[in-house]
Amino acid sequence: MALPLIVIILAALLPDLYIWGSFIRNLSVVYNIIWWLPTAAMVISPLLIYTDAGRNFVFRYILILVLIFVLPKLIFVLISLLGRLVALAASGAGIYFNAAGAAAAGIAVICAIYGMAAGWTRFTVKNTEICSPDIPEAFDGYRIVQLSDFHISTFSGRPEAVKRVVELVNAQKADAICFTGDLVNINPDEADAFAEQLAAFKSADGVFSVLGNHDYCPYMVSNDSLSRRNALEKVIETERRLSWKLLLNEHVMLHRGADSIAVAGVENGGTPPFENRADLAKATDGIPNGTYTILLSHDPSYWKRNILKDSKVQLTLSGHTHAMQLRIGRFCPAALVYPEWGGLYEQLGRQLFVSAGVGCNVAFRFGAWPEINVLTLRRK
Repeated sequence: MALPLIVIILAALLPDLYIWGSFIRNLSVVYNIIWWLPTAAMVISPLLIYTDAGRNFVFRYILILVLIFVLPKLIFVLISLLGRLVALAASGAGIYFNAAGAAAAGIAVICAIYGMAAGWTRFTVKNTEICSPDIPEAFDGYRIVQLSDFHISTFSGRPEAVKRVVELVNAQKADAICFTGDLVNINPDEADAFAEQLAAFKSADGVFSVLGNHDYCPYMVSNDSLSRRNALEKVIETERRLSWKLLLNEHVMLHRGADSIAVAGVENGGTPPFENRADLAKATDGIPNGTYTILLSHDPSYWKRNILKDSKVQLTLSGHTHAMQLRIGRFCPAALVYPEWGGLYEQLGRQLFVSAGVGCNVAFRFGAWPEINVLTLRRK
């Protein structure tokens, strides 16, 4: 965690230095002190990460500083520098670019405040049809609610938000609920305060879940192998206590009359630094040939790396990307990292659906609102 903080601090310093040298330096000492306070707060933040609670706090603390101070300053600096270039050919243009940069930075601050105050609990229900000729007739119209990436400690102090998620999910009257990983954020005990709400999900065939990279608790302060193993066991115990069917490289068969489908789940199949404990062969072993199979895999990159190559799974459900909790129009920064970052994808006649998630690592979302996905199977 220290390295990302250092990168953020360095990224914050360059715009600070430019604006300070151009506009702040000759003002009073008071203005100079106020100017450097946010960056100073970032510099001391690593001192707070030596407890699990401290790490949770620092995530949120750093996010506020980045969204309200760092990014708006960066936006201003980029526009201001562009103005300086234009001013080489058109004298006096710089002042207009500075004004435009200040306006853009102000809009960014307003969006950040909205995303932290309300955007991260602006739950949306999204409906998608999943069409395939392999879907059995008895499962035509079968409704699955997919949830992903709760990161439940983010809702500390906001139990009514989790209750609202449960109400929205149960209102869909789903045949099955599938949770695609990251129940907790850092510590396995985070879910304890929400056990009553999380146990209240209702569907005809129950709740099926898999583990995400955070569920292995690699970000705890006590990060030795024994602590991680005990933490993982606690997460597994918690999900089973909630009466969720946790699929650890295994599958279950669902039946409607003479027809059946399989719901399989792999453990997290990420790439470094994330855990890769997925065993696709084990998860699908024993599923009759030709059976329509839904595979839960937290990391969507596992779809192209393994599922398309090594199986005939027709539908994969994933999460993990959060759509980076930011979307402006059609632009989402997650697309720069994940080729499949949100929504429905198809290749070789098989499909992947990636949920942007219902929770978040830190309490902010703008544009990429938290989502509850209703997937309806259609035989076509």
